Amino acid sequence: MESKRQQKFAGVIQEDLAAIFQREGMNLLPNTMITITKVRVTPDLAIARVFLSFFNNTNNQLALNTIKAHASEIRYKLGARIKDQVRIIPQLEFFVDDTSDYVERMDKIFDKISKEERQPDSE
Repeated sequence: MESKRQQKFAGVIQEDLAAIFQREGMNLLPNTMITITKVRVTPDLAIARVFLSFFNNTNNQLALNTIKAHASEIRYKLGARIKDQVRIIPQLEFFVDDTSDYVERMDKIFDKISKEERQPDSE
């Protein structure tokens, strides 16, 4: 369970990273829209786990590796934005948020189930 402080800090990081990716994202990944779906922060606020979703991209793992390769540059830009609000700039860990893939897979399963013939209930 995250504290209010962690949630508030995660919200600040999410907003500022979103602005950074909106402005700088095309330089890192051309023709790809990067969305920050969730940010989780450790209790000491030293590590921020950032979950990303990539749109208009075929290889999510390659995109994630590109983001990870530029993590220090992204952290520097984040630090420039939030330096007056925090004591330390958290280390950034990036992950792919596969929630949309999971939802799509579940939708296909439910569609398959609904198309199957119903067996009469035997009592």
